Amino acid sequence: MSAAVYQIIDQIKQLDDEDRSLFDRLLERLEENDWQAEARRARRRAGKLGLDQQAIDRAVELERYGA
Repeated sequence: MSAAVYQIIDQIKQLDDEDRSLFDRLLERLEENDWQAEARRARRRAGKLGLDQQAIDRAVELERYGA
């Protein structure tokens, strides 16, 4: 890791409980936004391929539980 990353990690460790909690919530929100954006892109790609939610659910079920 770069020196900048280590510096950021050190700064995070020095946060008090309230600021650390705020940081954690903001990070969770960013992760959720990224996940939602990726899900929208995946739905668009699936739609272009003619896949609907039922087809996706069946594929997930087959992957998890087999035929």
